[in-house]
Amino acid sequence: MANRSTSIRQSVVIPVYKNEANIPALLSALQGLLDSLEDGAEVVFVIDGSPDKSYELLRARLPSFPHPTQLIRHSRNFGSFQAVRTGMAAARGDHIAVVAADLQEPMELVARFFAILGADRADVTFGVREQRDDPWPSRLSSWMFWGFYRRFVDRSMPAGGVDCFACNRSVAEALLSIEESNSSLVAQLFWLGFRRELVGYARQKREAGKSAWTFGKRLRYMLDSIISFTDLPIMAIIWTGFLTFCAAAVYTVMLLRAWLYHQITVPGYTATILAVILLGSLILFTQGLIGLYVWRAFENTKRRPLSLVSGRESFEPPARARKRSGDAG
Repeated sequence: MANRSTSIRQSVVIPVYKNEANIPALLSALQGLLDSLEDGAEVVFVIDGSPDKSYELLRARLPSFPHPTQLIRHSRNFGSFQAVRTGMAAARGDHIAVVAADLQEPMELVARFFAILGADRADVTFGVREQRDDPWPSRLSSWMFWGFYRRFVDRSMPAGGVDCFACNRSVAEALLSIEESNSSLVAQLFWLGFRRELVGYARQKREAGKSAWTFGKRLRYMLDSIISFTDLPIMAIIWTGFLTFCAAAVYTVMLLRAWLYHQITVPGYTATILAVILLGSLILFTQGLIGLYVWRAFENTKRRPLSLVSGRESFEPPARARKRSGDAG
């Protein structure tokens, strides 16, 4: 983690990729947000190998920005999740919010995040989309994506998914302790646990630029989430093999009965069909069993912490406390 600053209590992390057209409006919205916060705050921009002029624009304008900022550049495009991790590692505040640079999440939402964390009502807060002003193809693909995610990966995920969040220092350190590539940062946050609070908001229409969150990236994100956080594909293979074997057993009885009553006249038909269906089902079932062992080995190589402590308190019995008070007198 970055060196802490006693004057900075809150950090806003913003990954930047192909957001050149949004930079002026983004800085204006951020200034309004930071002006409204009572405690000291900073903004951490992470340029994730953006091919446009995002870095040059920020480099030119940040020296005159009225609040502390950091400008970090990746050597190439590593993905938004890695950019978020880089920003969180550099953040100096006790509370860290992560928001996109496209301004589709209102900055007032970040202020609500910090208010919840400051009141110690939660360790991590998530923005939940209750309304969205997006084209219908985008809404449909998002609905399908998050519906599948909730059904097969994590039922605690909000129906509209999560695009922005904020957390305290404990959650940030726990998140950064997970060093995994090809994984899902949002799924990691839900895996961590801690006290959560969901904050509803209306997703705003994108005013400038084009989203880099393509269908291909969503598909890759879903595959990473499934492979890293659930053994669903392996269990599907096992159950398919088992059910196929049961069906093959019933069909075997039917074939043998037909063969005994001379209802099958083609030579070798019975033996061939029995071999195909029995061996096919056994192969599927065996692959599933092997996959379980591979999954367990994969789980051990991820090196996630076996447990996490979200708080620690100590208490003394009243009698001992009174005795110490008397000794002091």
